[in-house]
Amino acid sequence: MATMDLMNKALAAVIDSEAPITVELLHDLIEPGALSEPLSIAEVAELLDISAHTLRYYERSGLIEVARDSLDHRRYDEAAVRRLVFLTRMRLSGMPMRDLQHYVELIDGGEQTVPERLDLLVEHRDTVRRRIRELQLSLAATEYKIATYGGATGP
Repeated sequence: MATMDLMNKALAAVIDSEAPITVELLHDLIEPGALSEPLSIAEVAELLDISAHTLRYYERSGLIEVARDSLDHRRYDEAAVRRLVFLTRMRLSGMPMRDLQHYVELIDGGEQTVPERLDLLVEHRDTVRRRIRELQLSLAATEYKIATYGGATGP
């Protein structure tokens, strides 16, 4: 699912039901579902609305390991797609590549790294919340200026 499609689906789900955004809602929206067979790089690129170049970059950066078929073509299994969904959402939220690389290193380090992973994600959450507040302030300033010119404000 393309990033914009995902965001539109998430917003529609929240607006239509007036339900809060929950972990369960997000899980349902971002879970790629059971794959009947591994996907090609082109299929994954289309699914996530990112370029094949970005997928190769993630692989070179150590964020993802991808199996190869007999012709040496990349084949993305369900676990790889799930990880890519997470990685692309974290990048969309502004997480730097170095933090993503560190997070993946921690995952590979085993269960004893869970506290450090949690710390990293809590810090990122706090950064995202601050950015949201800044954007809300910017939106209010924009709405104010629209109103001063006699325009309609609101959704």
